[in-house]
Amino acid sequence: MTDTEFRKVIRNGVEYRFDPLTGDQCRINPDRARRIKQTGGEAALSQIIARTRKTCPFCPERVEGETPIFPRELCQEGRMKLGETLIFPNLNPFGENNAVGVISQAHFLDLDEFSPRMLEDNLLACKNYILSVHRKDKETVWPVWMWNYMPPSAGSIIHPHAQILLEREPLPLQAKLLQKSQEYFKQNRQNYWERLLEQERRLGERFIYDNNSLSVIASFAPRGFNEIQFIFNERSSLVELDEPQIADFADCLVKALKGYKKLGIGSFNLLSFSGPIGEKLDYYRLNAKLISRPYPSGIYTNDSGPFEKLCDAWVIDTLPEMVAEQLRPFFAMK
Repeated sequence: MTDTEFRKVIRNGVEYRFDPLTGDQCRINPDRARRIKQTGGEAALSQIIARTRKTCPFCPERVEGETPIFPRELCQEGRMKLGETLIFPNLNPFGENNAVGVISQAHFLDLDEFSPRMLEDNLLACKNYILSVHRKDKETVWPVWMWNYMPPSAGSIIHPHAQILLEREPLPLQAKLLQKSQEYFKQNRQNYWERLLEQERRLGERFIYDNNSLSVIASFAPRGFNEIQFIFNERSSLVELDEPQIADFADCLVKALKGYKKLGIGSFNLLSFSGPIGEKLDYYRLNAKLISRPYPSGIYTNDSGPFEKLCDAWVIDTLPEMVAEQLRPFFAMK
């Protein structure tokens, strides 16, 4: 069996790492985490929460009057509901079939306040929405589930909510992952994602946790700070997940967010990388990435600069091995 290559070189005290599948470069220097940052703190967050609660369109007392509804042929009730989750069209979409999935009735929840049931309901409701759209338009086959938490993540509304899309074409990085996964499968006669997990489990440096449905690792060559990756067993598409697998994923997310809270993180992005609906790909595995973003405040030091936005090279200040070490205890909790 061919080993996945974890390639890195050190120049001027900086680790240049290359993603084992795509070859994408990141640069890691933990000393950067200690550099001076002229920013605010938790007081600014409290002010943001108090100010936005008064006019939030996603709070229960306003949501039905201030959010759009689906056409009756898609949803007879206008909005889709499961538990505390409420799904409706995005008023300002950034893609095809872009919907919002409000996660809780509470205007603000800290990272350690989300429950597995809450996230499980959201994922199930989002899956149902995706399948409803697909039944109406068979050409839309590429699902995306995304969670931007707090303004530094590009979330414009504080109230916890996910974004759902179903498009005709894959996102650019998703297309690249599929292409590289297929190339690896043809060359090595094995699934890259399964081989990656075998090696990470054996090495133990970045492996965090696994259960019946998925495994959690710290990415060798991260694209974001404190990045961890969720890789599913024997599933290539988001809509293939059954209720037990969704419950396992929700449980892992709760553990990860509690770990993030302990690390002092106050904002994050979470994005799924799904294969298409209707094709079970033997060379690909559904996966998702979670990255931290700067702590919410009036003025903050952004973690994305010109290298990330313009050069597709990711400058990181935390070693993945340290991320795994810090988060493992939270996945051991019951």
